Amino acid sequence: MSAGIVETSRGAYTISTDPARLDAVAIERFLGQSYWAAGIPPDTLRRSLAGSLCFGLYAGGKQVGFARVVTDRATFAWLCDVWIEEPHRGAGLGQWLVETVVGHPDLLGLRRFLLATRDAHSLYERFGFQPPARPEAFMEIYRPDIYRAASDT
Repeated sequence: MSAGIVETSRGAYTISTDPARLDAVAIERFLGQSYWAAGIPPDTLRRSLAGSLCFGLYAGGKQVGFARVVTDRATFAWLCDVWIEEPHRGAGLGQWLVETVVGHPDLLGLRRFLLATRDAHSLYERFGFQPPARPEAFMEIYRPDIYRAASDT
C-alpha cells in the first residue's frame, strides 16, 4: 500500500514525491555529470525514474535537488542518485532530503535499506546508515562503463 504523494516545505523549499513535478532534463543534466551515472542515456534514466520512489527538491518551482529509492516498499530499499545543485548546498538541504526519505511512510520498518557513496558517509551516518554488518554476504554485478559502452554503439 502506497502512502501516495508526500510533500513537505521548509522556508522557500519543498520536497515532493509527485512524479509529475520531476524535471527529467535537470535530473539528466546533473546525473550525466556525476561520478556514479556519467553518460546515462535519457531512456535509461526515464525508466529508472518510473520504477522508483523519487523525491524532488524544489525552490520557486525549479528542481534543485533529488533522491531516488528503488524499493518494494515492504522489505528492501536502495537509496541512490542523491544530489543538491551547487548554489543550494551548505544550507542543510541534503540532510533534510535524506531525513524526508528515511521518514517516508512507505520506507518505515524495512529489513534492509542500502546505499553506496564515495564521499558522503558522515551525512548518511546521521540517519543510521553503517557499513554492511556482513559485507561477505553481498555480491554484485558491477559495470562501471555500461553507459559509455551504450553510447559507443
